[in-house]
Amino acid sequence: MSPSPPAAMDDIVILDWNCTHVVRANESLLAQLRAGSLLEAEEDANITFAMEPPEPPYLNVSCELPVAYAQPLYGYVMPALLVVTMLANTLIVVVLSKRHMRSPTNAVLMAMALCDMFTLLVPAPWLFYMYTFGNHYRPLAPIAACYAYNAMNEVLPALFHTASIWLTLALAVQRYIYVCHAPVARTWCTMPRVLKCVGWICFVATLHQSTRFADRVYETLTIEWRGQRGVTVCYVTHAPWVQWVSIDLYYTVYFVFRVVFVHTVPCISLIVLNVLLFRALRAAQLKREKLFKEKRNSECKRMLDANCTTLMLIAVVTAFLLVEIPLAVVTVLHIISSSITEILDYHIANVLILFTNFFIIASYPINFAIYCGMSRQFRETFKELFIRGAVTTKRNGSSSKYSLVNGPRTCTNETVL
Repeated sequence: MSPSPPAAMDDIVILDWNCTHVVRANESLLAQLRAGSLLEAEEDANITFAMEPPEPPYLNVSCELPVAYAQPLYGYVMPALLVVTMLANTLIVVVLSKRHMRSPTNAVLMAMALCDMFTLLVPAPWLFYMYTFGNHYRPLAPIAACYAYNAMNEVLPALFHTASIWLTLALAVQRYIYVCHAPVARTWCTMPRVLKCVGWICFVATLHQSTRFADRVYETLTIEWRGQRGVTVCYVTHAPWVQWVSIDLYYTVYFVFRVVFVHTVPCISLIVLNVLLFRALRAAQLKREKLFKEKRNSECKRMLDANCTTLMLIAVVTAFLLVEIPLAVVTVLHIISSSITEILDYHIANVLILFTNFFIIASYPINFAIYCGMSRQFRETFKELFIRGAVTTKRNGSSSKYSLVNGPRTCTNETVL
């Protein structure tokens, strides 16, 4: 994108309707004025302040994200990532929905896969339009498109990602109960209770994001854009009810809730639960070695399957934390910088959030690799999707793994994956 031609003072006030061009024009003109010693110190400060590009009243994607990074990541890498994520998560859902794979743990894993898939799938059309096809600099219209963009690119992905975070926490809590409080699991970790928990998580996540569907109002505005008169854009303002409540209060409540209950508490809880599960896993490993020495092979095998499931879920939670903790830290710093004291440059914060969001999306196919690498039953069920009868002989041969799944369920073997 070539720099704009030299701008007059009026041009800077009106803006070029493109934040990148405005900044370049401002810096260029200000440098010329300073070089000619035409500015007093006070005038220099005033003009610098006045020339900073304000947030445009219309929907302009170029002002929302650093395009230099957003276009290659969202425009060129994301399409390939979308295909991989869709394929991987669809296979996860298909495998986990098989009759012999149904269990409370697998129900949560399947819900997580669906939420992760929709987090990327819903905004995908806009990512293609804006960044792959290079329309990010164009004003967006009509009004219906602006409402759709806000819902599909901002609100719904946040909703599905919030649900995914809480489902991951529910998964860790459930596994902790199975491993460390097995008798309680018979009552609290039944399939009906787990499905009800998944439903409540999705409901609360929707409730949390519900106000974001109606906190903005778009109206039609006609402007002159790049020499073209009569260009229709979406003029965006806060909804009357937000102004009545107070804009500062509304965003403070929303983001404080998000920081505390969507980022901080889940991440801290998952770290603690991961440590507790790992300690329980070590204790179980020592017990298994003792059983092996006593040649109690059936109990040893059952414990091995349970340990593999626990280890796999620890890996899933760890992969989740590796990408979620940086986002939580950046979000907290960004909110503190915006509302209390400036400790983080706004542009740097946007770049950091862009990259952390991208790495979260890039992590979605990792769960499929974890399941394939650490769950024999998942691998064999996956293989059976393409090669009929591939594991029939093992089932008919009373494989201990399948007898655990199809035989009488206990509080331990119910979650074998």
